Amino acid sequence: MALGVPVLILKEGTQRVYGREALRNNILAAKVLAEVLKSSLGPRGLDKMLVDSFGDVTITNDGATILKEMEIQHPAAKLMVEVAKAQDAEVGDGTTSAVVLAGMLLDRAENLLDENIHPTTIIEGYKKALDYALGELSKIGVKVDVNDRQLLKRIASTSLYSKYVGSGATMDKLTDMAVEAVLRVAEPRGDGTYEVRLDRVKIEKKKGGSLLDSQLVEGIVLDKEVVHPGMPKRVENAYIVLLDAPLEVEKPEITAKINITSPDQIKAFLDEEAKLLREMVDRIYEIAVERMKRDGMEPGKAGIVVITQKGIDEVAQHFLAKKGIMAVRRVKRSDLEKLEYATGGRIVSSLRDLKPEDLGFAKLVEERKVGNDKMVFIEGCPNPKAVTILLRGANDMVLDEAERSLNDALHVLRNVLRKPLIVPGGGAVEVELAMRLRKYAESLGGKEQLAVEAYADALEEIPMVLAESAGMDALQALMDLRRLHAEGKVFAGIDAVEGKIEEDMTKVNVIEPILVKEQVLKSATEAATAILKIDDVIAAAPKTEEKKGKKGKEEE
Repeated sequence: MALGVPVLILKEGTQRVYGREALRNNILAAKVLAEVLKSSLGPRGLDKMLVDSFGDVTITNDGATILKEMEIQHPAAKLMVEVAKAQDAEVGDGTTSAVVLAGMLLDRAENLLDENIHPTTIIEGYKKALDYALGELSKIGVKVDVNDRQLLKRIASTSLYSKYVGSGATMDKLTDMAVEAVLRVAEPRGDGTYEVRLDRVKIEKKKGGSLLDSQLVEGIVLDKEVVHPGMPKRVENAYIVLLDAPLEVEKPEITAKINITSPDQIKAFLDEEAKLLREMVDRIYEIAVERMKRDGMEPGKAGIVVITQKGIDEVAQHFLAKKGIMAVRRVKRSDLEKLEYATGGRIVSSLRDLKPEDLGFAKLVEERKVGNDKMVFIEGCPNPKAVTILLRGANDMVLDEAERSLNDALHVLRNVLRKPLIVPGGGAVEVELAMRLRKYAESLGGKEQLAVEAYADALEEIPMVLAESAGMDALQALMDLRRLHAEGKVFAGIDAVEGKIEEDMTKVNVIEPILVKEQVLKSATEAATAILKIDDVIAAAPKTEEKKGKKGKEEE
């Protein structure tokens, strides 16, 4: 090869950062993200106002929401966003804690890198620290009775404390609704735990009133109205037909034309169409009456409701109204499935297959005015395995934040029912684990000992952030906590609401499910180790068409 000829491996315009510089850039990006979220941690955490490119405003202190709305560009920071999303999907709470802890782990790792400790050694140390911390965490956990409603309310209120709704009567209202909803849909698994499917808890939002006007409906609320003005607006002892089929005349799949030569043929055609639709309505009516007779219910004292995912022809609406049947159309598939669990009915995809046992039952189906809109309430189901929480609020911002808070509370309750172990909040667990990790580090040889100690230091950052946001002296608070934990007071933590050190966090109702803490440790450690493994960042050049497009715009 001739001398002086450059060898091009990467595409022109590609940027490459490698070695320690790449590692430091990634660590810096993750630390910046942790710094952003740090002030939102805990009950005294502050909110962030996020304005997107369309000018829509979101005000929240929910970690996952903040990261979602921030439109982050840096690839390493995007990894942290994925961590928050995974935390949110798995346990629904602790997203802020996970990102802050990951940032602190990387901050401590940076100090070790400065001492020429290899990233692989730090990663191994962190993994050993995580395994040991998870083992110790299960020893700290206290078994609870999942049938104790007061305890469940205390756990849910801990989750809501740090939210916009976290005070007074509003919090009590949301807590009560969350506990009732979860217990309604919980199904025992036989080993003392419960399976809770949160997709059976529907959250419906409507502007107007205040959060105190929110209610739990033991059934389903549909954001729809009755299709025909001649239909009844209230049906008691309702037999409910759930359809995944249209009450319309089927159109041919191929393009077809009808040649009509006289008005009689038009009439015959329309009469045939009406006959088909009447037969559909008659079939529904007959099957519902048959079911009523089986149940010993007089047709005059019961009613029929048809709820379909598809459309209802205007002629069919007329026949339904004449029979006194209430109908709702274009209902979401997810709502139909919830109605199955709530009413005990079964979704039927063809009227030919409809049988009396497929019908669901509710004591009351009623169209009510909520705010400026009409909604259909299906309530009084015999044994509802799906419920609706109807949230009211002054504006969209309040409603969105209340929904996020409620979701966190529902997830926390699900976690306790799934694994009935709790741990104290307020940084108590972190200080205790840090103390035990330092003792464990002494038993290790080599440089991994330093990594385990760094892990312990990172854990202690959580109580320091809580103390700081409560207006306390963070360092003094940490020293006091270390002293109490050295004396064997495992449940000592920071009461951020009162701004003081509390010897037993369970007395001030600051308790969390062990599943959330376990997931925080796992998520944060995995994020930190993933970033520490990267030593080369190769960023491709932007596409040439984009460049051309930009040039064209500039010339204009």
